[in-house]
Amino acid sequence: MAETSGARPARPTLNLAGQDKAALADGLLHLMISEDLHGLYACEALFNNWQNGDHAYFDRRVFDFGKAFKVKLGADANTTLFAGRIMALEAEFPEGEAARLRVLAEDRFQDLRMTRRTRTFSDLSDADLMRQIAGEHGLTTDINLNGPTHKVLAQVNQSNLAFLRERARAIDAELWMDGSQLIAKQHDARPQTTLKLSYEDQLRSFTVLADLSHQRTSVTASGWDVAGKKALKYEATDQVIRSELGNDESGVAILQAQLGARKEALAHTVPLTSDEAQAEAEAFFKLNARRFVVGRGVAEVNTQLRAGNRVELLNLGKLFSGIYYLCEVRHIFDGRGLRTEFTAERAGIGKV
Repeated sequence: MAETSGARPARPTLNLAGQDKAALADGLLHLMISEDLHGLYACEALFNNWQNGDHAYFDRRVFDFGKAFKVKLGADANTTLFAGRIMALEAEFPEGEAARLRVLAEDRFQDLRMTRRTRTFSDLSDADLMRQIAGEHGLTTDINLNGPTHKVLAQVNQSNLAFLRERARAIDAELWMDGSQLIAKQHDARPQTTLKLSYEDQLRSFTVLADLSHQRTSVTASGWDVAGKKALKYEATDQVIRSELGNDESGVAILQAQLGARKEALAHTVPLTSDEAQAEAEAFFKLNARRFVVGRGVAEVNTQLRAGNRVELLNLGKLFSGIYYLCEVRHIFDGRGLRTEFTAERAGIGKV
C-alpha cells in the first residue's frame, strides 16, 4: 500500500459494499482496527444509532451481515486501513444517552478461523499444506517458503487459521491476507518499505524495554529418525540472527558476556528428520532473540503501519534508535482524533 502524504483527515472514510458513505463517518463515535501475527485483521466501529427520533440502523439496509466494509484515510483506494466483511452487530442502550450500534468486521482469515478440524497430513511441505487448506476455502495463494517435507503433520482440534499460524511460526514464516489471497513468505523475505518515524514528530510517544530474562544462548531440538534408526539433535545459536542485527548488539551476546551460557532444550517438538530438527530449533531461537527489545508506541496514522512491516524509529538515543519489527498494530479513532498504537520488537540495541 502506498504511503499517504500531506495533512491527515480528521475522520476516516467509510466504504460499504464498494461505495464511500460520507454520512456514516459523521455519525462515527469510535473506531478500532487491530492486527497482530496470531489472529486475524479485525475492525470495530461504533455509531450513533438515534437520528430524527428513531433508530437509524436497525433495519439492516445499511449495515448487514456479510456486507463488505472498508476503512480508508481518504477517497483513494491506496489509503485503505482495513477491508473485510461484517460479522456481528451489537446494540448499546446506555442510561441517559442515545442508542448506539457497534459494527464488527473481519478480513478473509475469518473463513479459516470458523473451520475447526482434527486430521493428519502425510509427506507434505508447509507450502503444500497451506496451498491445500487455502484451496478448501476458495482462496488464491502467493506462497514461497523454505522448509522440510514432513512425514506427518497433525491438526488436533484446531481452527485452520490457528493451525496455519502454528506452522508458519515453526518455519519462521509470515502469513497474511490481501483480499482473497493467502500470502506466506519467510520472515526475511517479506516485501518491506521501512517507514521512518521520529520521536516528537510522527512518533508521538514510545516506551521500550530491553530484557534478558527470555533470551537463550542456544536452543536444541532432539528427535528420532525412524527410517535411519538414529537419534536427531540440532543446536541453534546466535549465528541464525546475525544477518538481522546490522551494527546492533544482540541480547544473546549480552547474555553470554554478562551472565554466561543459558541453553534451552525443546520438549514440545518431536522432529522426525534432521531438516525438521534444524527448522524447529532455529525458528524457536529467532522468536526469542527478536523479543529482546520490545517497544510500545503511539504514532500518526499511516497505511504502512501494518503487523509484519518494519519501522525505523529515530531520536530515541543511541541504544534504542533503529529498525523495529511491528508485531501488533491498532488504528484508533475517538474524541482525540486518529492515531495508531503499536507494539514492535528488535533483536539488538545500539552498541555503547
